[in-house]
Amino acid sequence: MTDPMKKLVETETLERAFEGGRSLWDDAKRRLFRNRAAVISMFVLGTMVIIAIFGPMLWIHDFRTISERNEIAPTFENFHILGTDTQGRDLLARLMIGLRVSLSVGVVATIVSLIIGVSWGAIAGFVGGRVDNFMMRFVDILYAMPFIFFVILLLTVFDRNIILIFAAIGAVEWLTMSRIVRGQTLALKNMEFVEAARATGVPVPTIIRRHVLPNIVGPVAVYVSLTIPAVIMAESFLSFLGLGVNEPLTSLGVLISEGQKEMKEKPWMLMAPALTMAVTLLCLNFIGDGLRDALDPKER
Repeated sequence: MTDPMKKLVETETLERAFEGGRSLWDDAKRRLFRNRAAVISMFVLGTMVIIAIFGPMLWIHDFRTISERNEIAPTFENFHILGTDTQGRDLLARLMIGLRVSLSVGVVATIVSLIIGVSWGAIAGFVGGRVDNFMMRFVDILYAMPFIFFVILLLTVFDRNIILIFAAIGAVEWLTMSRIVRGQTLALKNMEFVEAARATGVPVPTIIRRHVLPNIVGPVAVYVSLTIPAVIMAESFLSFLGLGVNEPLTSLGVLISEGQKEMKEKPWMLMAPALTMAVTLLCLNFIGDGLRDALDPKER
């Protein structure tokens, strides 16, 4: 084979090799979409999110409207498919609003905990020394406080509203996130590419933003996917205790709390929100497990 032909074959071989190569994220995405439980969960959860966003706008009944007949059992008459609550409000309309509120609390509170926890843990781990010691002892002190006591204290001192619930739950959910990020940062800060950035005079905030945080996205993404169901459960627990959202708004926790009081005579009031809560949490946990397996470098 002549030299030009040999070079052409080598070039084509290299091009095919580059085209066939996969990045870490491509490989993780491929493994995630091979996980049937995670894929089905994403489809089901996506459907539920669409219903929660657009359902109350399109449904024939408003979640605040009280019908003339109270406590209607599930029937297709007047489209009370899931029946009504003790005040005659359509349960399907309230279920869609409750799902919207619970998902909103889960997502927003998780974002709050993500911002605080990632910032706190990255700074503590990268700076080290006394700063790290002081910041993590502060986290330990907050860990020592009972979670529910701290949230109830915030909700009783200030007026109870949905924004405060976002802030209260997010303000205590960041502690574990900060520890995870700190541990990952400690493992990364002595790597060669970080040392090279330091040697060239790159500022510390830039090193954290451009070199440390992109390399801890995997563990953080997994923990976030598992934090959302934990936050939804925390909000539901508060609502069950009567510290949730104010009327006429509702949440899955409020609906479950109301349903368990009428469980014997009107089981439909408990079954619908309880089943919705169970499916939502199962989907989020399956997605979290799928992300954990997909982003695990040992699985490559």
